[in-house]
Parts: sequence; C-alpha cells; structure tokens
Amino acid sequence: MYLVDTDIEKAVKGKKIRIDGFDVKRLNPVSYDILLGNKFIVNKEFKSKIIDPVNKVFPETEEIVVGDGEEFILHPGHSVLALSHDFFGSDDYLIQLGGKSSLARIGLMIHNTAGVINPGHFLNIVLELTNQNTLPIILRPKMPIGQLTFSKMSKKPKRNYKKVGRFAGNNWENFK
Repeated sequence: MYLVDTDIEKAVKGKKIRIDGFDVKRLNPVSYDILLGNKFIVNKEFKSKIIDPVNKVFPETEEIVVGDGEEFILHPGHSVLALSHDFFGSDDYLIQLGGKSSLARIGLMIHNTAGVINPGHFLNIVLELTNQNTLPIILRPKMPIGQLTFSKMSKKPKRNYKKVGRFAGNNWENFK
C-alpha cells in the first residue's frame, strides 16, 4: 500500500521517513518530488574503447560540478550519472524512485534499473540519466527530477540495508 500525501508528511514529521529540507510544496497525491543535485559523472569517451562488465573493464570517468543557476547539457543518446540534491531514506518504508512524466515526454530517463531504495538505506541517490530524444536537454541543479513513492511493508524485514554489508549512505564515490 502506498502512502498518500498526508501520510508522507506525518511520517516525515514523526521521523519514520527522513527527507532533509522537506518541502510540503513538493508533495503530490502519492509521491514526493526530489531535485537534481550539482554533481555529474561523465565518461571520457575519447579515452575509452569499450565497456566489458564481465571482465571489469569500465570507461574512465570525470566528475563535473555545476553551480546553482548554471546548466548541464545532456546530448542525445548520452548517459550520465547524477546525484540528487535531496538526502532521504527510511527504516520503516520501501521507497521507490520514479520519473516525472513531463520529463519522460521529452525523452529524459532518470533511472534504468536502480529504482528501489531498501529500508535502512539513507542517501543522495545516484540517478542514471539518459537522453532518448534527438535534441539536447538542459538540466539545472535543483530542478524537479524524479518522484519518490513510499510503501508499507507487511512487516519489518529481517535485515535492512544497514545490515547486509553494502555501502550505506552516499555511494557516489563508488562510481568515480
């Protein structure tokens, strides 16, 4: 069962959901809008011949920091990683990241497979941005980029993300 706007607000105030800088204006009927951050990771295509995940061959990358009020241009067919502005998480709810339909209609995909945030995982989420359009898309820090939904679980999981031995918190460093 998904939480509705009043339940999301109550859970944030009751510290069952953490959203730093929570803004009631970003609440939707069953979701909460998150904002794009300032950090992007791009491939250095001129230095990379191939990607071979089985043999752990990955492209060389570069972190780009875009200032507030500046823009990042995502070209057609390109994929980059970006960090959300919002830090969030919950021990009590399953959180799912979804795209915004207004951005999907212009060809912007915000994640390919990483849409589930397990209980116990608190982070600025790494977004997988891809431009599916034939025209460049301008991205700006703090623009609405995605939406979170919150689901009740049948019971507390036996293990939460803090206890499964994975990196907790901000996993940005693992991608650079």
